[in-house]
Amino acid sequence: MEQQTIRTFQSTFLTWYDQNRRVLPWRENPQPYYVWLSEIMLQQTQVQTVLPYFERFIQTFPDLASLAAAPDDVLMKCWEGLGYYARARNLKRAAQQIMTDYNGQFPQTATALLDIIGIGPYTAGAVASIAFNEVVPAVDGNAYRVFSRIFNDQTDISQSKASQHFRTLIQPLIPKDRPGDFNQAVMDLGASVCTTKEPLCLFCPLQAFCQSYAQGTMLDLPVKKKKIKKQKVQLVAVAVRNEAGAYLLQQRPKTGLLAGLSTFPLIDQADLPEDLDLTQGVLRYFKQHYNLALQQIQLAPVKPVTHIFTHLHWTLTLVTADLSESSDLAYFSGAFKQPAEFAKLALPTLQKKLWTRLSQA
Repeated sequence: MEQQTIRTFQSTFLTWYDQNRRVLPWRENPQPYYVWLSEIMLQQTQVQTVLPYFERFIQTFPDLASLAAAPDDVLMKCWEGLGYYARARNLKRAAQQIMTDYNGQFPQTATALLDIIGIGPYTAGAVASIAFNEVVPAVDGNAYRVFSRIFNDQTDISQSKASQHFRTLIQPLIPKDRPGDFNQAVMDLGASVCTTKEPLCLFCPLQAFCQSYAQGTMLDLPVKKKKIKKQKVQLVAVAVRNEAGAYLLQQRPKTGLLAGLSTFPLIDQADLPEDLDLTQGVLRYFKQHYNLALQQIQLAPVKPVTHIFTHLHWTLTLVTADLSESSDLAYFSGAFKQPAEFAKLALPTLQKKLWTRLSQA
């Protein structure tokens, strides 16, 4: 774009933003801690879902120092239900890093922010521009969509070179006096007008600048190769109850899916003996792996539970069984918990689905 066109573009876009901006707590008080926290929470999560979590989180951990010192169980309980739990663990690690290496002060440039645990190019650009007024783009899915359409750009956004390509494309358009507002305008436009399947082009403030609108290619952009199909995994969730009515919860490994959280014991059906039916296979599995003898095992009279991760589609068959209180849990990484205690534990959404299904049976 020519300089005069760029100035008109900026003025038009920011006028629209001033009149239509979403009122969000981290925008009303754009201190670095709030901006950073909101951006991490918003990864893979919608704004309306994040809002109550954000408010509760800053009440519990009002600043970097309190987050750096957060007990893991309190942290995970505060994050419970947001998913992608590695984000919460990385938040604490990053807070500790900033407290130790940066004297409790956020780095103020996108380049420096990239050295902080859990911060990538988009988050670095967002924090640097919104909290510190650095003239730098924040390139996420919204930016890809908006600017691929503005320029009718055919770059495949699934390619590694796409991020740098769009940063170079966007950089000249950012106003030096309002870089944070510009990036947030992109977020709001992408969320409300320049949407994926049904863009509201007739109401778009940037219609006059949009080359894809002029050529009718909006729905073809951005270019992205087909997603890899989610791998389907069949699991068994085993609800083991003792004589006191408590249920056996297993702590997940510290790395991988649902790391460090507690669920009913989960068994991949591929790990069960092929020569036995499901329940008998579970009996043998528990004996071989945990030295635990289950009793009264049966399929729960409920539909299987489904749970979807980025590349996995889990289907969980629920099985119930009893275990006497005299059983030794020495080989089992978990403990019996009463249902009344579940609310105090950091449980993933998957476990809540399983418990809801079981308790309604």
